[in-house]
Amino acid sequence: MLAAFFVLVVEVMENLAFLANASNIVVYMGKFMHFSPSESAINVTNFMGTAFLLALVGGFFSDALFTTYHVYLVSALIEFLGLVVLTIQARVPSLQPCGGATPCEEVTGAKAAMFFVGLYLVALGVGGIKGSLPAHGAEQFDESTPSGRKQRSTFFNYFVFCLSCGALVAVTFVVWVEDNKGWQWGFGISTITIFLSIPVFLSGSSTYRNKIPLGSPLTTILKVLIAASVSSCILKDSSNAIVNMASSPSNPLPGNNNEQEDAAKASNKETEDETTSNTLKFLNSAAQNKAIHSSIQCTVQQVEDVKIVLKMLPIFACTIMLNCCLAQLNTFSIEQASTMNTKLGSLNIPPASLPVFPVIFIMILAPIYDHIIIPFARKTTKTEMGVTHLQRVGIGLVLSIIAMAVAAIVEVKRKNVATNSGLIDDATKRLPITFFWIAFQYLFLGSADLFTLAGLLEFFFTEAPIKMRSLATSLSWASLAMGYYLSSVIVSIVNGITGSSSHKPWLSGTNLNHYHLERFYWLMCVLSGLNFLHFLFWAIKYKYRGRGISSE
Repeated sequence: MLAAFFVLVVEVMENLAFLANASNIVVYMGKFMHFSPSESAINVTNFMGTAFLLALVGGFFSDALFTTYHVYLVSALIEFLGLVVLTIQARVPSLQPCGGATPCEEVTGAKAAMFFVGLYLVALGVGGIKGSLPAHGAEQFDESTPSGRKQRSTFFNYFVFCLSCGALVAVTFVVWVEDNKGWQWGFGISTITIFLSIPVFLSGSSTYRNKIPLGSPLTTILKVLIAASVSSCILKDSSNAIVNMASSPSNPLPGNNNEQEDAAKASNKETEDETTSNTLKFLNSAAQNKAIHSSIQCTVQQVEDVKIVLKMLPIFACTIMLNCCLAQLNTFSIEQASTMNTKLGSLNIPPASLPVFPVIFIMILAPIYDHIIIPFARKTTKTEMGVTHLQRVGIGLVLSIIAMAVAAIVEVKRKNVATNSGLIDDATKRLPITFFWIAFQYLFLGSADLFTLAGLLEFFFTEAPIKMRSLATSLSWASLAMGYYLSSVIVSIVNGITGSSSHKPWLSGTNLNHYHLERFYWLMCVLSGLNFLHFLFWAIKYKYRGRGISSE
């Protein structure tokens, strides 16, 4: 727990540096880089998607070539360099479009290149950190004992708690600084924070347990798939040849045909290991035929490891839609709030501070879940986990469906206020409706994120083979990436289908009041419902391999 404590503190700092910009960057793109609302939304989702997808790269290097310890250090330095570039551009007016003056066309040329270079250096650093830090913390526990496994479960719950702690500071203090003191100060705070996280991480070096890299997990996966394909072809051709010889008059063989076919099958299976499982049987041939080239010969253990990974992939796919819903919190939800009354008494709340509602809720719920709900569930179910990983994910998926329905209802109310107040065509004035209405969709999606992210991180780490754990854990972040990319794709498809010569697309233009955002949210609600049914199919079929976990 002492070693994991350093990891948790670093996670607070790392997520503060990342989320301070990610939660508000859509505003920076609109007001200072002069992108349209839809372009800003797409750019943000592409940035977020790339950052989380690159977690797979961080996980791969952690398993194959370096330790999670070294991958974190290099990634933190890369993110630091990206933030330095963004800070310099925000500080120097000559590096901004039109010298920082307004009105202005959207950023182009070298200035745009500088912005995107800094942005995607941050994405590369964030990806490496996300792909290494959770696995590094989880590796500090002894999984051979029940107490070690319980402590590891607690670590994942508090990992999400620390994510929220960093987010709380990011979406309140840092976002306020960005909106009131200038973006150079906001970027500067993130730059200093990620830089300070490095000595904090290094201070725990003497307590860390570092897993030795065991080679590329992707190589193992590809080798098993290729070997299975080649072996299946060889076995099929061999069986057909024996049968053809037996049936040919010019090539008589002793015995009847059935005996010869049985002999062929027996010879094909003579090297089969008894421990080969009966699931995904098409892969078993990779370990059965030793006549294949030595470079693609596989052990039974390698085959079983690949089976485990393949069985987890449908669960991974079922969480992409939830993360597509979460992408709306950083795009359209913030733009909605920016059209509403954001005053709380005499204090003007930045729209990007809306995530404070789910963040605070997560910070309250995470300890309650770990210290009250889980112990009670363990006593009730007589299992080590109490609530299984997939049950947690399922709860998150249901909450995302509710969140999208709430978002659609709130958008209808917002547009009704805009119509009744005569401001439907005036995008420069705030509507006479409090932005706290948007907090409801944030609350449900934030709760969904708590259940799903913590459940997925522990699910992938616990179920994956030891030498693939960093890469498998990175699938949790890759799901976020796919969700952000899917959001961009859905927005583009919706605009393409709904736009015509007589009708504007649902999600285009400079005035959000003219968008049909409520229809888009209802569409997301329906898609989320179908996705939940898809998840139920795979969750019911899945069989855990971990200790003390009951089957769904």
